[in-house]
Amino acid sequence: EDFKFMTKNLGYDGVELFRKGRFRPATFWKKDRVELVCPAQHKDRTMLTTFRLRDSVEANSQENWHVLNCHLQAGKQGGRRVRQMFEGVTTAYKTAKKLKEKDPEDMKLIVCGDFNGGSECGAVELLEKGVLDQDFIEDGEQVSSKAKKLPLSTPLNDAIYMDRDDNNPVPSTLVVPELISIMIDQGSIETAYMEPQFSQQVIDRFSRIYQRFAKDSPGMQMTKADVEEWLTIINGRVGRGTEFRNAAKYMGWKEPPTDPDEKKEDRPPIMIPEDGVLTFTDFMAVYLDELRQGKFWGIAWDLAKLDEPLDVEEVFQARYDRMYCSASIQPTAVLDTISSQPCPNKFEPSDHLPVCASFQVRK
Repeated sequence: EDFKFMTKNLGYDGVELFRKGRFRPATFWKKDRVELVCPAQHKDRTMLTTFRLRDSVEANSQENWHVLNCHLQAGKQGGRRVRQMFEGVTTAYKTAKKLKEKDPEDMKLIVCGDFNGGSECGAVELLEKGVLDQDFIEDGEQVSSKAKKLPLSTPLNDAIYMDRDDNNPVPSTLVVPELISIMIDQGSIETAYMEPQFSQQVIDRFSRIYQRFAKDSPGMQMTKADVEEWLTIINGRVGRGTEFRNAAKYMGWKEPPTDPDEKKEDRPPIMIPEDGVLTFTDFMAVYLDELRQGKFWGIAWDLAKLDEPLDVEEVFQARYDRMYCSASIQPTAVLDTISSQPCPNKFEPSDHLPVCASFQVRK
């Protein structure tokens, strides 16, 4: 539903959506231009698609292009981000070998997506240097128990950064309200970072919100109807979002035993128990889980939708969305998207700005 414009308006008739989680990278292509060489491969927050060009001079060589699309783990999860990226690139290399490419270590590879981290991120270090030392520290922690080396002849190139000068800096892709200073209790720097808690002003907002939903219910606690009303306001409908899943569990829903032979789509759906209640403690626990996953802007969205917006004056900017290419290909054009005001706004529908580039075989 969210991607209808890609097919209806832009003519992309090929599509692969990530199947292994809620955060769903999507890769689109035009079938008259390229063909999918083998089924897409879905790993931990990465998705690999391998293509062959149909009508071009390059198509005569039968060479493949590999696209690794990612949405790496957010929050204080540097080690997992490194594992996700290493697994994704290694999968591309193994695919190139399986397809009997001439030089799998120098395959045509594009890596793109939301890295949920900037230049300090171990996953970025791994791509840009080709190796990651076991002593690399991110967020105060070692991210790998041993050194990692990509199975490539050279490191990947930052396609958006290449061939720029100081007068044309790479723009931020995340331009959002600066929330941490007002959302998190700043009791101590270590506690605020390692085990964040909400500031009192945020707790007060959630308290007022909870009371509005629960005021007419027995015991002043949110019932199934109250919870469904809350979820519909913040997520558009009941059944989507981590708030729904966690609230259902706090209200008594239990996941049935897993049958290894059962397909995921055949499993019973998560349901809010008819007689379940969501206490204020559990309501706050739902949002504390969001906070500790680094979903600051999602929380701010919920507060605004629930008529308790935060008073934000500062802007946070970072470059979380990136695009890399192997040495065998090169960017021919890069399109920067720039915003001077926090996103989303009336010009930009997402809190992330687009990263765009086109590529050709390096001559």
